[in-house]
Amino acid sequence: MTATATDEGSDLPVIDVRGLRKAYGEHEVVRGIDLDVKRGEVFAFLGPNGAGKTTTVEILEGYRPRDAGAVSVLGEDPASAGGQWRSRIGLVLQSCTMPAELTVRELVELYAGYYPRPRPSAQTIDLVGLADKSDARTGQLSGGQLRRLDVALALIGDPDLVFLDEPTTGFDPSARHHAWDVISNLRELGKTIFLTTHYMDEAQTLADHVAVIVAGEIVAQGTPETLGGRDRELSDIAFTLPAGTAPGDLPGGLAAEAQLGGDGRIHVRTRDPANSLHVISGWALEHDSSLADLTVGRPTLEDIYLRLTDGQENPK
Repeated sequence: MTATATDEGSDLPVIDVRGLRKAYGEHEVVRGIDLDVKRGEVFAFLGPNGAGKTTTVEILEGYRPRDAGAVSVLGEDPASAGGQWRSRIGLVLQSCTMPAELTVRELVELYAGYYPRPRPSAQTIDLVGLADKSDARTGQLSGGQLRRLDVALALIGDPDLVFLDEPTTGFDPSARHHAWDVISNLRELGKTIFLTTHYMDEAQTLADHVAVIVAGEIVAQGTPETLGGRDRELSDIAFTLPAGTAPGDLPGGLAAEAQLGGDGRIHVRTRDPANSLHVISGWALEHDSSLADLTVGRPTLEDIYLRLTDGQENPK
């Protein structure tokens, strides 16, 4: 993996990892993993605490040496890449301390001076939703606003690849959705995003591809829809039985498939939800019931994640 991938039209992966290994003493924290991240996609890297996520990301960023394996990021080996390579990468860390006396504009313009071809400062500030805070000192910003400023500083160098490490931790729901809009905007700008998160709805909403690492090994890769065979799972139809009926009263063989769930509703798992819904709705109308709480779904990404990690860590 020595080819250069500086050409925007290149089909080479932005990140190409083969057989990556890293140990601390006798404890091997990354055990021969492979990763491919394509240009212009959002790639979510998931796993419980201690699984090897941070070590892997630090190797990709060029801040930690590896013990074995081949790694190419933007066509270069991070272990030996120079300043020009680093100017093509943006980093949003879990936490970052800002000089409280500088304004948002002053800090963004200061960082712009570190790069050979920075983005326009005002445009970058507007992109992250801080245009109305340009003249505010960073010491006056809320936690969510500081996180947006983190993203602006990562983007001011106009990077090709952006690492986002838990970008919305501690955000309220409104701030999280605004951050998702910013990340979606980055994709539209052609940026490649490497995202680590514990929020399964975040990965579901943003990611084009997902990899799950457990105990230093990749246990599953795919899209949010196909990860861990999610697209092949049975559909679950759930509803409250009409008054005066029992599970055994369900028609068309559904009685044998019906189970009472912990939510007090009947659950029918089926490979043919359209037909099952037709049978259930007709039966409900015969009993003068609208089944107002009826839902249909498959296991969520969170369900699949917990299964893959064996419940080692609860997602947020």
